[in-house]
Amino acid sequence: MSKRILIIDDDAEIRKVIGIYLENEGYEILKAENGEQGLKLIAENEVALVLLDIMMPGMNGTEVCMKIREDSIMPIIFLSAKSEDLDKIQGLSSGADDYITKPFSAMELIARVKSQIRRYTRYTTESRTPKNIIEIGNLTINTDTRQVFVGDEDVRFTPKEFDILQLLASNKGIVFSIDRIYERVWGEDFYKSNNTLMVHITKIREKIEEDPKRPIYIKTVWGVGYKI
Repeated sequence: MSKRILIIDDDAEIRKVIGIYLENEGYEILKAENGEQGLKLIAENEVALVLLDIMMPGMNGTEVCMKIREDSIMPIIFLSAKSEDLDKIQGLSSGADDYITKPFSAMELIARVKSQIRRYTRYTTESRTPKNIIEIGNLTINTDTRQVFVGDEDVRFTPKEFDILQLLASNKGIVFSIDRIYERVWGEDFYKSNNTLMVHITKIREKIEEDPKRPIYIKTVWGVGYKI
């Protein structure tokens, strides 16, 4: 994702100071002194976040925000000397994600910027990944077609092997006891003399692990069960 931030503010000193703060954090900075110039830069560049002054000559910040929202969901943080609640509500209602009141500290600005970019990155990543697709490392599981890919290789699984893998992968980090896996996959209780699950786990590891004896996907939690 782009690390380019656009500052739209008619105050040259504000643009300069904010630019220094963010460049020190590794961001690339674009600057515009009015709304029209800012919209042109957005059309010409990939921008990760916009810092937008509300009170500007020509198009004010609210109008610029609404224009951006016609085409983009990129994070927008309003910059304003106004601190009244009504102004904040109007600003956020126009489509902004956050609101910071001047004067502000470098630490506060950077924290807000990073928070919004993190939220946006998470949202867009989740949006691009279909709900029926589970991706863990080099492993891709399509729960609709019941396909499993290790890298680019389409690996074949028996129905029970797939059910076990899907159960663990869909609940990443959760330890499933042997009893619980039997209940969820077979729909029956586990009998201590039955080593069927262990055999299935061994087969699955042989298909998805580079070294089945040192698994990186399906881990044994000794005395408890298995997890991914």
